[in-house]
Amino acid sequence: MIDADVVQWTRSADERAGTPLLVALHGVGSNERDLLGLAPALPPAWTVASLRAPMPWGPGYSWYPLGTPGSPALGPVDAAVDEVLDWIDAVAAEHNRVGLLGFSQGGSMALQLLRARPEAFAFAVSLSGFVVPGVTDARDQAVAAVRPRVFLGHGDLDPVIPPEATARTQVWAAAHTDVTDRSYAGLPHAVSAEELGDVAEFIGAEQSTR
Repeated sequence: MIDADVVQWTRSADERAGTPLLVALHGVGSNERDLLGLAPALPPAWTVASLRAPMPWGPGYSWYPLGTPGSPALGPVDAAVDEVLDWIDAVAAEHNRVGLLGFSQGGSMALQLLRARPEAFAFAVSLSGFVVPGVTDARDQAVAAVRPRVFLGHGDLDPVIPPEATARTQVWAAAHTDVTDRSYAGLPHAVSAEELGDVAEFIGAEQSTR
């Protein structure tokens, strides 16, 4: 289960009502404090809630067992998605819309959450992430019917996410979403200032698309 007591917020409880909510999902081996460091560069109207993954993994936590890099088993991913959705359902009523932002394994979670409820999220940002293979049900048809906004950011020197997983994600996003796809020269498995600026611009433009 998602531990609500360790979620890191950029606003106190009495300041959140009516604000848009950005759910942040960290990478494997990290924790709920990691992506909070991006918050000052993002549009201030958004309340950021950074979650801790449920599985202990090394010095931090994981959303699901790793398996083959870029190609995890589908069942555990969907189980983790259900846990995040339960947490979102408990807080969403306070917010006028919800967006998703994930890094690496958290980026795969953001895209899988979008598959679960394509109409529920304003957008999904996947940084150095990937789309999970093996979905054979109607979820992708539902995503294509909505064509939600997606931001894909990835470095061309990423040693962690296999190139075929990145390519698969680009093809999937182009076919099913309204995608902004950015590749950053010389960037390894990390988030650069340039990329963060593009993410802030992408999130800031969400209001004009409503």
